[in-house]
Amino acid sequence: MANPARIAPASAPYSDDVEKQFARLMPPGVEPLVLFRTLARDARLFSRFMNAGLLDKGHLSLRDRELAIDRTCARTGCAYEWGVHITLFKDKVSLSAQEVDALATKTPEEGPWNERERLVLQLMDALHDKATIDDALWGALRTEFEEMQILELLMLAGFYHTVAYLSNGLDLPLETYGAPLPKTGAF
Repeated sequence: MANPARIAPASAPYSDDVEKQFARLMPPGVEPLVLFRTLARDARLFSRFMNAGLLDKGHLSLRDRELAIDRTCARTGCAYEWGVHITLFKDKVSLSAQEVDALATKTPEEGPWNERERLVLQLMDALHDKATIDDALWGALRTEFEEMQILELLMLAGFYHTVAYLSNGLDLPLETYGAPLPKTGAF
């Protein structure tokens, strides 16, 4: 059995505002995520976190968005959020088993990606490794993405680094349905 989180999650009954957020985020009958319930212990922190998220339909396709999130989770070793996203979105964005493995174990050039997808992964890697984008990658991104799409990718990288800091720092246990994070390669 996994260790309990370092800060215990809130439990029902929740405030009306928190209940509304949970209802908006979670499918009917699914308990709110441990991360959400932990943050819900403080209404201000929970509200700030939820208002900073990018859980809405934005400028990117769902697949581009998920590739960015999954790669960030893999690079930060965030098994908790990886497990949630792979489980809930893998089929929705048609990720094959080979692609799921490659997200965590291979460089963008080694994986089965088209040029657009490879650029998403290269961007996530550059931001993770150097917190910047060199001119060559920026130029390649500009040929494939609109400005607001690039901006959203940057925001996703930053937001999911925050999620990784929270999840890893709190030592959150995997959700019972969460997919395991493959042993990451040295990319």
